[in-house]
Amino acid sequence: MAFDNPAADPATPRHDWTVDEIEALFDIPFTELVFRAATVHRRWFNPAEVQISQLLSVKTGGCPENCGYCSQSQSFDTGVDASKLMEVQAVLAEAARAKAGGAQRFCMGAAWRDLKDRDLPKVSAMISGVKAMGLETCVTLGMLQPHQATALKDAGLDYYNHNLDTGPEYYGKVVTTRTYQDRIDTLGHVHAAGLKTCCGGIVSMGETRRDRASLLHALATLPHHPDSLPINDLMPVPGTPLGGSKSVGGIEFVRMIAVARLVCPQAVVRLSAGRDHMSRELQALCFMAGANSIFVGNVLLTTPNPEQSEDAALFADLGLKPMTMGEAETVSA
Repeated sequence: MAFDNPAADPATPRHDWTVDEIEALFDIPFTELVFRAATVHRRWFNPAEVQISQLLSVKTGGCPENCGYCSQSQSFDTGVDASKLMEVQAVLAEAARAKAGGAQRFCMGAAWRDLKDRDLPKVSAMISGVKAMGLETCVTLGMLQPHQATALKDAGLDYYNHNLDTGPEYYGKVVTTRTYQDRIDTLGHVHAAGLKTCCGGIVSMGETRRDRASLLHALATLPHHPDSLPINDLMPVPGTPLGGSKSVGGIEFVRMIAVARLVCPQAVVRLSAGRDHMSRELQALCFMAGANSIFVGNVLLTTPNPEQSEDAALFADLGLKPMTMGEAETVSA
């Protein structure tokens, strides 16, 4: 393992990790693991800076996928009604409010299995309009074809989000309406089009530590590591198959952040969904362990998120500030 070899540089990205190596990282004593992750973090990033994103659901509900965690699946009765794709001007108005509130990246999510060509012009107009405001742009629209990824790039898209959710061995217990390879294929189309990838997963879905290591292995052995790597702590939604899931706990969650930082050292690691039920101290540990991105805004698609005033107070207490625009792109080049 790289950390046991004095000649190896643990901050140098690797693509040859094994699942056993990654699982062994989870076993490192907690304070030592956080220290190692913090050291690698400082090699590539300013530890006092956090990238700020805001997420808007531009098309909510009615998704034909059966992802067991999702409130927007038409397979489950969660009280979320299906809506049509928002109008472009309404999206741009939300983006302007997000920028005024301090967001640096504006992310747009649609509850689709895949992007249809008929919706491509409207989505492209949203991207172009948001980009013109000086915001970084990100969308998550389900599976993509190569020509669609190219069109989104031409519209000004910076990042495409497409999570793997969990390790390949546990994946079939979470979703059966698309394969793991479907997700890998979309990531390949995204990268081939010159877009940056935003790809991570979810913990607390009943998976084992080995499954969490397997997810990070899948990410760390991609031909190109994710540029953004979101780690979500499940927000259990009543009515979904995973609505009764229990959290892995704060210490294990911080371990997940730390190991993600170690195996994908140049990625912007996002402390994503689940912050609403995390203490300020747990979030601080996540930042210590290498997380350097969050979503702001009091709603994250359909689930709660901390109020921006709470985030501002936390940042002030921790001495954190928004990441300098363009820094993530510089270090990940």
